[in-house]
Amino acid sequence: MKIFHTSDWHLGRTLYAKKRYVEFEAFLNWLIEQIQLKSPDLLIVAGDIFDTTTPSNKAQELYYQFLCKVAANTACRHMVIVGGNHDSPSLLNAPKQLLKQLKIHVVGNISPDYRDDVLELKDLNGITQALVCAIPYLRDRDIRILEEYELAEDKDKNFMQAIQDYYAKVCEHAEVLRQQLEHPVPIIATGHLFVTGGKTLKDDGVRELYVGSLAQFAANDFPPNIDYLALGHLHVPQIVASKDNYRYSGSPLAMGFGEARQQKIIIEADVNVGNVTITEIAIPKFQSLERVAGDLNTIKLALTNLVNRDESIWVEVDYTGQEIVTNLQQELQTVVINTQVELIKIHNSQLLAQVLSSAEYDAGIELANLNPEQVFDKCLTMNNIPAKQQEELKECFAQIMQDLATHDVRAE
Repeated sequence: MKIFHTSDWHLGRTLYAKKRYVEFEAFLNWLIEQIQLKSPDLLIVAGDIFDTTTPSNKAQELYYQFLCKVAANTACRHMVIVGGNHDSPSLLNAPKQLLKQLKIHVVGNISPDYRDDVLELKDLNGITQALVCAIPYLRDRDIRILEEYELAEDKDKNFMQAIQDYYAKVCEHAEVLRQQLEHPVPIIATGHLFVTGGKTLKDDGVRELYVGSLAQFAANDFPPNIDYLALGHLHVPQIVASKDNYRYSGSPLAMGFGEARQQKIIIEADVNVGNVTITEIAIPKFQSLERVAGDLNTIKLALTNLVNRDESIWVEVDYTGQEIVTNLQQELQTVVINTQVELIKIHNSQLLAQVLSSAEYDAGIELANLNPEQVFDKCLTMNNIPAKQQEELKECFAQIMQDLATHDVRAE
């Protein structure tokens, strides 16, 4: 079976408040063209279709338009879409039965009966081509009974074991179905989680999935009968633990300036029992991103060179010069005014350091450059909380942030 594997679209995501719908639409249109060109039997989207559990109407419109176009205008017979930690399971599952008529299989969260999430995909002649273990992002409360007063280290260990057990029983059921068929077919599994050794980048926006020291799942914990494992969650495309058939496709767009020079891909895989041939298909850049750093003259020269490229470029500036430049934004705007180069974010490290060292400072400037965890850390320090208590409070705060991030606000 030939499959396309993609993930982490994050439809609706902004970059420093800059909307990116034009990029999302361009990617989805490009993906449709690739499907028409390559004619895969199956398209897998391994989670984080949307950036939040409450996606905008425009983000949802792009999603449903894409599904309809693939179903109507391509030879791709099946689509499997699983939920990620950013997605609302209720939102994804709402049209599940309707989309099933179009051979679009949606698994926002695990089914009451795990066997229902083993999909038997057939060709036009009714012959089974593959078995798909469609496993979405696994939430702790979905796969085990939580114990009261469970220690943090025990919770980590028990949760990782529950994930391993869940994959084992789903893939075991797939193996039973495979043995009942007249001819062997590949078993394909999905996942949305952090596998040990996975690569991330500083500003890629990948959320911590699990609070605690065991925040990763080992590659060897997956059942050995999986012929291809389509993973989502990490934005850097990569092979897992030297297993060529275990893959993260990565995000299709650069989610932050740290990913600006990274080549994004979708994965084309010809999957047979015990044998997989992989082709990485490069995704074009639909919006150029550049990061510029240095003193004022260095930055101005770099911006001038970007202007001369005569293309739309979004720029993040990190001023690291020793001289304090209070009107840095105005200085730099004179270089890019009336051009296609747009300054999206300007970090003025020297000015910020001066402000924060002052006895009286504008808290708004500080907060604009801190994430919630950093603000919480500063509050602990300002209130002279003992170091031992700080660690406990930080873990509690991280748990609260995780719960807020994964709460399905659309659930009844």
